[in-house]
Amino acid sequence: MSDLKQNMNWFQGEIALASRSRGFHLITSEVVNAIPSLADYRIGWLQVFIQHTSAGITLNENADPDVRQDMETAANYLAPQSLPFIHTCEGPDDMPAHVKSSLFGNSVMIPITNGRLALGTWQGIYLCEHRDHGGPRRLVLTILGEKHK
Repeated sequence: MSDLKQNMNWFQGEIALASRSRGFHLITSEVVNAIPSLADYRIGWLQVFIQHTSAGITLNENADPDVRQDMETAANYLAPQSLPFIHTCEGPDDMPAHVKSSLFGNSVMIPITNGRLALGTWQGIYLCEHRDHGGPRRLVLTILGEKHK
């Protein structure tokens, strides 16, 4: 086990995502393109963490865009703007966005295998933008793994 600890390498970087409309957006390629050193890792983990409380990160269907629309529909059903929220000083979409962010979460962990994300055939990384005008979003990307020898 001590050899494994000695071979572990860290990487951490941040990326800014451009502003997007409310909805679920596939960002896998943006994340992968932001970490060219991913190819150096034989095995490990990538954590994708979003630094916001009104947006989230999740994994889901990467092929059919209807799934992203259906995710937005379901999220709006779970936390509609019509609820009698008290926190409304930032607009009617803000508190529902906080609820949705907590439901979907602020990070995902993805295994790395032979320099690639070990996502399933139909999996992709989603930015869950829960505000009507959320603005640019920041992600922290952290890798812990063993590099190729």
